[in-house]
Amino acid sequence: MAHYKTAKEDRVPFGEKIAFGSGHLANQLFPAALGVFMIILVLALKMNPFLAGLLAALPRLLDAIIDPIMGYISDNTRSKWGRRKPYIFLGSIITGVTFMVMWQLYPENSQTYNFIYFLSLSMIFYIGYTIFAAPLIGLGYEMTPDYNERTRLMAVSQWMGQIAWMIAPWFWVIIYDQSIYPSAPEGARSLSIWVGGLCMVLGIMPALFTKELVLPELIGKSKLSMKELGANAKEFFLAIKQTITNKPFLKLCGATFLIFNGFQTIAQFAFFIIIFYLFNGDTTAAGHWPAWFGTVSALATAFLVIPIITYMSSKIGKKNAFIVATLISMVGYALKWWGFDPSNPFMMFLPIPLMSFGIGGLFTLMMSMTADVCDLDELNNGTRREGTFGAVYWWMVKLGTAVALLTSGAVLDLVGFDADATVQAADTITNLRIADILIPIFTGLLAIIIIWKYDITELKAYEIRQALTARRGNVTHEG
Repeated sequence: MAHYKTAKEDRVPFGEKIAFGSGHLANQLFPAALGVFMIILVLALKMNPFLAGLLAALPRLLDAIIDPIMGYISDNTRSKWGRRKPYIFLGSIITGVTFMVMWQLYPENSQTYNFIYFLSLSMIFYIGYTIFAAPLIGLGYEMTPDYNERTRLMAVSQWMGQIAWMIAPWFWVIIYDQSIYPSAPEGARSLSIWVGGLCMVLGIMPALFTKELVLPELIGKSKLSMKELGANAKEFFLAIKQTITNKPFLKLCGATFLIFNGFQTIAQFAFFIIIFYLFNGDTTAAGHWPAWFGTVSALATAFLVIPIITYMSSKIGKKNAFIVATLISMVGYALKWWGFDPSNPFMMFLPIPLMSFGIGGLFTLMMSMTADVCDLDELNNGTRREGTFGAVYWWMVKLGTAVALLTSGAVLDLVGFDADATVQAADTITNLRIADILIPIFTGLLAIIIIWKYDITELKAYEIRQALTARRGNVTHEG
């Protein structure tokens, strides 16, 4: 296949890559921390599990609804500070502050008070999170027009994002360590301030130290206004329609849904297998092994998978790199049958480097490929919609998470897992281990089938770029 050298003006300076990656670290640290903190509601604050489930689901429903709206707003904003950066700045402050405040919960408060308090602040948090995240994703798609530099940019952002998953498993250990905090609720209250403050600082970095794409048709006053609300709504639905009918983009969404859904479905299975198979239900003996499993997975993704995937995509193309990475991950999942060995717990780390190619390569490649799709969309429809594409793509990811949570619970019920039992039946553990292996292999095969005919190669991406340059001239970036 043809390879085109990245022009100097198309390269994103390393400092800007780090600034953009800092935003992604915040973007990953919020959900990673929430996954740990939400358990506190039931275990430490003794909230009814159904109410805790509502607290997890209702704000995410709001998040899913406003995601595409925020993407459209970001695409069509006109300001002297740019389309994306004002929202990134504002959203990072809202999310950081509300994360700190919403975890100031006390066991002595009534369950109703804690429920209403947390739900109200969660709604504000997720509004802020959408204001921050949707423009951040759109910003990444437009930071460079080069096919391979896009992958390198996304590699840096995903590498930094993995730091969140290296440290988040240890939040649980810190919160419950009585030598640090006398109680879990106090640990959550204190740690949330550190996490919220850190994420706020990291989230502001892209707004301060990156440059936005400037196109001739984007110069001028904003067309978003109350007077034009009807026209704006019509344009919004047209933008959504053109986005979800873009065939290459649908292939990316479908493949992502399957890979991520398969990964998320079994995400908690490793925790159960470690405790109930390797340590026969002895949580004390299991100790920090589950945390180490998550941390080592993130380390393998950051230091092994992402560099290899980045190199591979520049040699054989993004689609082929995705297929190879998915196949490698299937081998890793199969190795889990031998990797989980009660006689040698260290064997659990054996399959991790191979498994990590699946989810590790997914977002590095898919975000880069979505940027290429945005160019194709401009060629076909005459406008830039990075924010809308990013919002719809991540809506698909969130849908996958919701489906995975339902699927995971159904599988646990199907294999006969008993949440109240300290020791699980042998058949239950065996069937759980089989599901832990077969589910991601099956979804990986389906993802390969879907992506097989994706046709935006390096050559085609170059031709699209040439056609766009001929139509509207070269693009520039302004800070």
